[in-house]
Formats: sequence, structure tokens, C-alpha cells
Amino acid sequence: MLIQNPLSQAQLQQLHDLPIHWVKTQDALFALLDDLEQVDTIALDTEFIKRDTFFPILALIQINTGKAIYLIDAPKLYLEEFWEVLADIPTVVLHACGEDLGIYYLLSNLPALRNVFDTQIGLGFLTGENSLGYQKSLQETIAVHVDKGESQSDWLQRPLTPEQESYAVDDVRYLLPMFAAIKKQLTEQGLWQYAVEDCQSYTQEIFANFSTPDNALYLSVADYRDNREQLAMLQTLCEWREQLAKSINRPRTFILRPQALREIVEKPPFSMKQLGFTSIKPNVIRMYGQEILTLIDKVRKEDDAAYPALLPLPYRSLSSDVQKQLEKAIKQHGQTLSIDETVLMRKKWLSELYAYAVAAEKPALSPWLSGWRKAWIMAEILPILDTVIANNPPSSEHETTAE
Repeated sequence: MLIQNPLSQAQLQQLHDLPIHWVKTQDALFALLDDLEQVDTIALDTEFIKRDTFFPILALIQINTGKAIYLIDAPKLYLEEFWEVLADIPTVVLHACGEDLGIYYLLSNLPALRNVFDTQIGLGFLTGENSLGYQKSLQETIAVHVDKGESQSDWLQRPLTPEQESYAVDDVRYLLPMFAAIKKQLTEQGLWQYAVEDCQSYTQEIFANFSTPDNALYLSVADYRDNREQLAMLQTLCEWREQLAKSINRPRTFILRPQALREIVEKPPFSMKQLGFTSIKPNVIRMYGQEILTLIDKVRKEDDAAYPALLPLPYRSLSSDVQKQLEKAIKQHGQTLSIDETVLMRKKWLSELYAYAVAAEKPALSPWLSGWRKAWIMAEILPILDTVIANNPPSSEHETTAE
């Protein structure tokens, strides 16, 4: 349960009095790196442009050390040493860190970070809401209001407008006191280590997503009801789309949106005219339509032994009685720990556990399930699934198609 801890006027004044430094030269960056090596905790945020490109353009990095706020003019600087120093800081605090860490992994080529605390994840343990925005989070934790009106502005323009600079500064100005309030309450409720583990699990998940081989990208749009030829088409098209998107530096969705991929595999076209009946953009059909048809035809002619295996049945394919048993076990354990069941267990994790239960050779569980949840999962969740599988094995139709 979250308890609001408003900042005092003295605390607010201290935050507003923090000096703000622009880092525009390599020497200024090196001086900042020397300072960062002496601190234990920083707040971090980034501003970038990724509307029409595959590779995001990093425009600004904001850092709050607790003593000063730094605005790093990223396009002007070589940041290799900055990424390395960032990895060595004991605690880096962000809010909704997915896109920020995506930038880090893309530009640094370094391993998954293990020093990140995401205040959005921490708040999930206290509120049961997994996606509280920064503005609402500040309001509910420390009673501070910030304006978010500049989020979609042009962050590459120089100089920034006063409104942009104020927005960028506020994104890290209040992050450390909010982190302190969240940490205090999580510690008092015995949930701090759980939240820390989940933050690390999330950073590893983001890293894994950025490290996904091209031939596995189809899994994000595939459906367990797809047959093996359909999966092969998805695999081929997603791999081709990824390579093309990178080569022309355009978003994946500029080429083929998920809806278009689904339309293609559900009713594979044989001609340019049939491609025109899909939601693929006309200019994409004109430029790449014949190439798409060639790829589809190549899959049709392949030996089906080369096709991917069927996807495992999802959690939702279980009977309603079994789902109720699982939901009951999750609710009871959530009440024991005083956390919301949506934080304790997500539907996609239940699907992962169902796939684990039916697998002859047990795969490694994701970090989310192999940490503090694991003992409970092994003692209460898997036995329910094992009983179901013993009494009602997966359908023979699904198994036969997978052979």
C-alpha cells in the first residue's frame, strides 16, 4: 500500500536550487565521468528521436547526482566511456526504463545492466499498478506536479526552448526523492529485495529482446494456432523485414506492420494483385511486393522438415476450472506477501510455465520466474499444471502437427 509523503517547502527549494550544467564538450564529459565515479546513486533519463528511423537518434541525456543536474548534449560527444562508467555506478534510477535501456544496449554493446532500479516497477509492488506514468507517480508519492507537454517536441534542435529544458530537468529533478520514498516503503513492507530482483529481471529481458537473433523475431507475432508453414513464412518475412529496416534505417512498421504479417500468413498471396488486398502500404507493394512474393514462394517449396516447430499451447487454452485453481493460488500467495496478484504473476509467465510443464526437456525459466518466485512456483503452481497434464495431455492434433 502506497502512502504519500509530500516534500516539504525546504526540500522543494533545495531541489529547485540544484545547479544545472550543460555538457557540450568532451572535456566537460570527462569531468562529469570523474564525478560519477564518486557517487553511489544517480537519476537518469534520455530524450531521443525515433519516429521515422530504425536506429534511434539520441538527443539528450539527463543526470541528477543529488548535487547537480547535467544535460549531456549527446549528438556532439563520443559516449563510449560514459556507457562504461554508467555500468559501474551502484544504483541508476529511472522511471519506465524500457526505451532508455534500449538506447543503452543499442549504442554501448555492453552486457545487461544489473544496477538499475525502475521506480515504475517499485511502485507496482505498492499500488498494484504496473504502468504508472512519471507524472502520476510523482503526484502519488511526493505530491509534486510536473508538466509533460514537451514529450514529443524536437529534441535535436539547439538551443532547446526554455520549456524543453525545464521539462528535461524535471524528468530527473524529482526522481531521486521519489526513489527514496519508494525504497523506504518497500523496505518497511519487506518488499525491497523483491522489487530489486524484478528490476534486474526487466533489464535482462530488455537486453534479451535487443539480442534476439533475426531468425527468432517471428515469435513476437506468431500464434500458437499457426501451422508450421505459416510459422516458416513469418520467420522468413520477419528476418527479411529486419535486415531491410536496418539497411534503409526505417522502422519495421514502415515495411510491414504486424497486421500485414498476419494477413499474409493467414491467406498467403500468389500475385501482386492479391497483395493489394492486404493492409500493406501501396508504396511498399510497389517497391518490395515482388520480393515478398518470392519469399513466400520459396517457403512453399521448402522441405517442411526445415519449418519451425509449433508454438506451445498458451495458458488460456487450459480449462476454466484449472485457471481458477491457478488464480486462487496466486491470489492467496499475493495476500500472504501483501502484493497484488498482477505483480506476483502475469499471464505470459503462466504460459511460459505451462510450456515448461509440458516440455520433455525442461528449458531454463526466465529471470522473472527463477528468482524470488521460484520456490513458490515449484511448490504450488507447477503441481497444478502437472496434474492437469497427467490427466489431460495436450491435444493429439497439436502434437501430430508438431512432428
